[in-house]
Amino acid sequence: MSKTQAMPDGTESKDKKTTVQADPQTAAEHSSARQIPLGRGRTLPVKRGLAAAVLLIALVFAGHEIYQRINFVYTYDSRIDGDLITISSRVAGWVTSMDVTEGGRIEKGNVLATIDARESELLVAEMQAQMSAMEAQRERLAAQRRLVDKQTASLYSSVKSQLAAAQVTVSSLAPQLKLAKREFQRAKKLYERKVTSRRQLDQAENAEQRIDREHRIAVAALQAAKAKLGEAEAERAQLDVLDGDISILYHRKTELQAKVEHQKLDLGDRTIRSPVNGVVDKTFVKAGEYVTPGQRLAIVHDPKNIWIEANVKETQISHLKIGQRVEISVDAYPDTAFEGRVLSVGNATTSEFALLPSPNPSGNFTKITQRLPVRIAIEQKDDLLRPGMMVEINIDLGNP
Repeated sequence: MSKTQAMPDGTESKDKKTTVQADPQTAAEHSSARQIPLGRGRTLPVKRGLAAAVLLIALVFAGHEIYQRINFVYTYDSRIDGDLITISSRVAGWVTSMDVTEGGRIEKGNVLATIDARESELLVAEMQAQMSAMEAQRERLAAQRRLVDKQTASLYSSVKSQLAAAQVTVSSLAPQLKLAKREFQRAKKLYERKVTSRRQLDQAENAEQRIDREHRIAVAALQAAKAKLGEAEAERAQLDVLDGDISILYHRKTELQAKVEHQKLDLGDRTIRSPVNGVVDKTFVKAGEYVTPGQRLAIVHDPKNIWIEANVKETQISHLKIGQRVEISVDAYPDTAFEGRVLSVGNATTSEFALLPSPNPSGNFTKITQRLPVRIAIEQKDDLLRPGMMVEINIDLGNP
């Protein structure tokens, strides 16, 4: 504490032995003022180090990005795809049972649904009865043909023999008749010349008349045999008629058989079976509903038969090759790694398959990078992958 002494003139004087102490706040200000230059010298290297680290990190990321762009093709909007099979009805009728549920597993040949088949079964039975009646009629005609064949065959053979005998008789009597006529003419001339008697003339005339009569009888028998042969041939013609009837029945039976097979096909279509091993994705009808031909009943797919459909920019397509390795990240399973291979590269851009094409008749042109479909094979893991899931792919261009 400082001591002061009043002077006669009213002023104060300090004691020489008094110790002067500075204010603490003033002392602190003086102390920090002396440390400022030292702090600035220490933070400058730190800032430079941080800037160098940031620059190094930026260079690493830029190098990695350049490396990725050169050696990989990346897309983030790809999807898993598969053969989703729409099960539909080929016939109309009431659904009597729906034997599957959504999410259920099915084997190839399992019954998915059944449609009322009573009317179809009756039609099959009716047609089969008609076929049996037609077969019986055909057998009856075949038996009748065999009977007619036997009857007419013997008669035809007998008449033909008679005709042959008559032809032989006529052919043998013809020269005899000609000779008898010449003998009669010669005897007549000799009689007129008084060389032979009347009796010899009468004998020659009788011989000529007898042979002529026999010849006429033989000719008549020949004509009768020919007529009988014609009748026998007419009876034999019944065989051709019967053959025609049997042939008609055969063709009718074939036609009816085709109708039976068609009806059996209709009957078989009323039991709808699974075409693949897989799962039921969705059902659209229930038992008791009426369905029409072509109406869908369910959608199924084979979980083993899946792939990835990716749309790659045309500017990245030049280095893509079949068989290149693909790194796959599935959004639903980010912690599970998947790998695949390039299966095919599309031959036309996706815009070519659009329902509404984009022509350019006005001349105003905006260039847009097109995309080509790329199919990628992927292995299923415990049936985790399902059609429609979003995935990200990274195609390694340097690994064929």
